[in-house]
Amino acid sequence: MKVYQRLAHAFKGEGVTSTFGMMGDGNMFWISELHKIGVKVHEVRHEGAGLGMADGYARTANKPGVATATCGPGTTQLATAFVTAARAHSPVVAFCGEYPWSDPEYTQYLDQSRFAEACEAGFVRLQNPDQTDDCVRKAFYLAKLERRPIMLSCPMDIQQKEFEDADEPYRPTSELFNAGTISPDAKVLARAADLIASAKHPVIIVGRGAQWAGAGPAVLKLGERIGALLATSLLAKTFLADQSEYHAGISGLYATRPAMKLMEEADVVIGVGASLNRHTLENGYLYPNAKYIQIDHQAHVAMANGKFSDLYIQSDARIAVEALEKLLAEKAHKNTGYRTPDVKAKLANHNADRTEFPIDPGTVDPRESMIALEELLPPTVGVLSGSGMTSGISSMLMTRPRTITQAGHFFGCIGQMLPAAMGAIVASDYTPLCLIDGDASYLMHLAEFETAVRYKMPLLVVVMNNQCLGAEYYKLDAKKMDAMTSVIPTPDLGAVAVAMGGRGALVTHNDQLRTAVKDWVAKPGPMVVDVRISRTVPSIPYRRIHYGRDE
Repeated sequence: MKVYQRLAHAFKGEGVTSTFGMMGDGNMFWISELHKIGVKVHEVRHEGAGLGMADGYARTANKPGVATATCGPGTTQLATAFVTAARAHSPVVAFCGEYPWSDPEYTQYLDQSRFAEACEAGFVRLQNPDQTDDCVRKAFYLAKLERRPIMLSCPMDIQQKEFEDADEPYRPTSELFNAGTISPDAKVLARAADLIASAKHPVIIVGRGAQWAGAGPAVLKLGERIGALLATSLLAKTFLADQSEYHAGISGLYATRPAMKLMEEADVVIGVGASLNRHTLENGYLYPNAKYIQIDHQAHVAMANGKFSDLYIQSDARIAVEALEKLLAEKAHKNTGYRTPDVKAKLANHNADRTEFPIDPGTVDPRESMIALEELLPPTVGVLSGSGMTSGISSMLMTRPRTITQAGHFFGCIGQMLPAAMGAIVASDYTPLCLIDGDASYLMHLAEFETAVRYKMPLLVVVMNNQCLGAEYYKLDAKKMDAMTSVIPTPDLGAVAVAMGGRGALVTHNDQLRTAVKDWVAKPGPMVVDVRISRTVPSIPYRRIHYGRDE
């Protein structure tokens, strides 16, 4: 058995069933072996998109996604996707071929260890055949432990050497890696219970960690006991939204004005599996008089602006919340807090955006488009959004809980959510998904729509197309500069999708959007809907940041 064959079998031994990437001379033998042993290889049109798909897979499945690229220029294509996955805390293993060590003047030479470090990825190198199993195990172990991408760099000549212990079964990290569940320290828990018992207006903010830990029922029970207002991080958007009348939506810049007013009254904020970063706390301004209790499985996490919580509880989210509720029940603590008819009335339809704007001819109001999508897409259809201007509109108006909900704000870059959506589809066993993204972002990886067609993915891409670089348009406009310098006309992206073998539609009236979405819901498949939106309608977050308006 050759080393590349053992490497492929080791990946399968780690439970890998799907990979994403592009073949080259540095990884083609490994890929060929994966095909032979039944691991699905999704061939993409750009290596960076393959890593983006592995990132989306990891975010959705909460287990390592696998990407691959050849040596040198194939590896350098991974840069933005590496950093995005690192910022998303996604466990990803990237199998990268490396130049043959026997040829130091090889054309595609690259110091891949330095490149990985610069891209915030971990690095493991295969140096001889005897290390084959250990290197694969180490890569997967680190990806799980550190929750970030790990580059497994495999020199081409080492891959071709003989692996002598082929009869020895591969031992996967599942036999060695024991994440376990962490229980909270009793003394810290008691102090937290005392602090909560003294609070008049507590807020519970849940994040992805609460979702992954299955802490939802415990959060609802604790919230009822202490009279808490519930909120989420952007990444956990809509979590528990249909299970409490006192759910205020997203905490941070994407919060509504009525919700912000309520949040400002908080005297205790309990973060459950949420990092409480600058975005969630709106740079510390959102909860001006609150003390913080933070629950996370990590040893410690700094909050916004490097500040630390008043009480930090290292624990599995579900176990800690259940224990807090039990302690407060033993104290016979019961608080009305935010749970009043007045608060309920303030939260009724608080997501509505009632500001009127003139609409450019031949375009639609993007807010009406989001409302139509919300009504037409069943809750079984997941919704993902990019990080451009229009994401503020979709995030604030689409509040229906869904099987999968993801936002793509990890690195502040565009172009990464089409690959992520495709990876999410694979991770969810081909659950139909809708991606809402901007025109410049979608066009950055346009070629991957053909990949979606090739693999018959049930993907609806709704391009909110203002034919410009939206963020730059409004920043220039707000500074009284020539915003038209950011305008870039686009072709009919629905027609382009049809040319690629999918379905498509051009929307200049929201009735056309309704027709297209109904068609897709009846028969999910690769489809692009090019929605021409009016530039006169900035999102609420953009109005706040750039125009000093809050309506």
